[in-house]
Amino acid sequence: MPVHPSARIAATARIARGAEIAEDVEIGEFAIVEDDVVIGPRTKLEPHVVVKRWTTLGAGNQISVGTVLGTDPLDKNFSGERSYLNIGNGNRIREHYTISRGTEPESATVIGDDNYIMTSGHIAHNCRLGSNIVVCSCALIAGYVEIEDQAFVSGGVVVHQFSKIGRLAMIGGNTRVNKDAAPYFLYSEFNITPCGLNMVGLRRAGFSAADIAALKKAFRLLFRENLPLEEALKRIEQETPTGHTRHLVEFIRSSTRGIARR
Repeated sequence: MPVHPSARIAATARIARGAEIAEDVEIGEFAIVEDDVVIGPRTKLEPHVVVKRWTTLGAGNQISVGTVLGTDPLDKNFSGERSYLNIGNGNRIREHYTISRGTEPESATVIGDDNYIMTSGHIAHNCRLGSNIVVCSCALIAGYVEIEDQAFVSGGVVVHQFSKIGRLAMIGGNTRVNKDAAPYFLYSEFNITPCGLNMVGLRRAGFSAADIAALKKAFRLLFRENLPLEEALKRIEQETPTGHTRHLVEFIRSSTRGIARR
C-alpha cells in the first residue's frame, strides 16, 4: 500500500499516487510529496515542506517548515534526467533549507544518519555527508563536497565544490573552505586556516588523553615546524602511530585539492 494506514496526513497536503509513505509518518498542512518519493517510518514533514521526485528519506527524520528536498541541481550541465537524493535516518533539517539531487543521470546526493542541519542554507548536488554532523544556519555547501562523520560546520561557512572536510573537524563561522580540511582540527579566519585541535569535539567523542596528545604532535608536525608535507606525514607515521593519526595521514594523502595548511 503506497500510504500506510497509520500515516497522519493533513487535509491540505498533496501526496502523489506514486509516493510511498510508511507507518507513523506525519505530514503537515500544505506539504507536497511528489511521485517516486519514499518516506520512511516515523518521519515528520512540517507544513509547507516539499519533497521532490526521486528522493528517499529513512526512518525518524524531522523536516521543518519551508524546506525543499530533491531540488534540481544548480548546475548548467544538468540535463533533467533521473538522479537521486538519499537521506538516512534520524536527521533534523530545520526551516527553509534546500538540498539538491545529483547532476549526472543516476547519480545521487547522499546524507547519512543523525545529522543536525540548521536553517536557511543549501547542500548542492552530489554532496556526500556522513553521520552525526552539524551544519549551522546559513552555511552553503557546493557541489561534490564530502563531509566526514562528526564534523561541525559553523554559521555562514561557504564550502567550495569538490572540497573535503574530515572527521571531527570544526570550521569556524564565516570561513571560506576552498581547500580540504584535515580531520580533528579547528579552522578559522576568512581563508581557511588551521588553528589547533577541535578539543571540544574530541572530548565529546570520547578521545583519550593519549589520543589527543598524539594528534597534538601531528598538528605541530603538519603546521608549526615548516616541514615539507611528505616529511611531516612520514614523521607522524613513525612517531605517533595511532588509528586516528593513520586516518589523518590517509585523508591528507588522498586529497586532490590539497589541505589547508597556511
